Amino acid sequence: MSTPLETGLHTEYIRKQLVQAVFAADYATAAITAPFNPVDGVLAAIPAGYVPVGYTTDDGVTFTSDLSMSDVTSSQSVEPTRSDVESDVLSAQFAPQETNAATLALYEGLPLSGTGALPAIGEAWQWDRAATPNNPFRRLLFIGLDYGDDGGEIYVIKFFPRARLTSKDDEQWARSTETQHPVTFNAYRDSALGTSCRNWVDGPGWRSMATP
Repeated sequence: MSTPLETGLHTEYIRKQLVQAVFAADYATAAITAPFNPVDGVLAAIPAGYVPVGYTTDDGVTFTSDLSMSDVTSSQSVEPTRSDVESDVLSAQFAPQETNAATLALYEGLPLSGTGALPAIGEAWQWDRAATPNNPFRRLLFIGLDYGDDGGEIYVIKFFPRARLTSKDDEQWARSTETQHPVTFNAYRDSALGTSCRNWVDGPGWRSMATP
């Protein structure tokens, strides 16, 4: 008997990130290692030092993997006879809409805490454009939230333990749109964690999907 074409189709496995959150920290801040309660999968409290970026445009966060291959070709074959990964660069692009200390720190290369960091909102802010731009490494935490059929939370998390600003788009002042500070960060390998990006999927809604 043939296998039905519907075999293996699961609508409940289709995910969206209905809500996204971005948190940034200085590189000296401890890395994220356990974002969930191991017992029930509930999201743990965000550690101190990780600052929320706040509202971003409805494009959300775009993760791009720039894959480059090195091919070996041979006269006896129309396809490459060998192909190897030459580079695979992961980046995250997002456009903050809030004018807060975190968004400006990421855009302007300022520290998120300590000396040189912007004070609290409501206090006077001042910073100068550096003659030699400072582009420090950061830690970036991306959290996406979806819901299972039972209403339980399903979280998808990406953590860049060593991220650096590689591009930023225009800061536009206009009556027709909010002031944005669009940025792109590349993920670099962190020697302590041994990876450029650590991923998790968990949450009460995810665990409720386990096969009995």
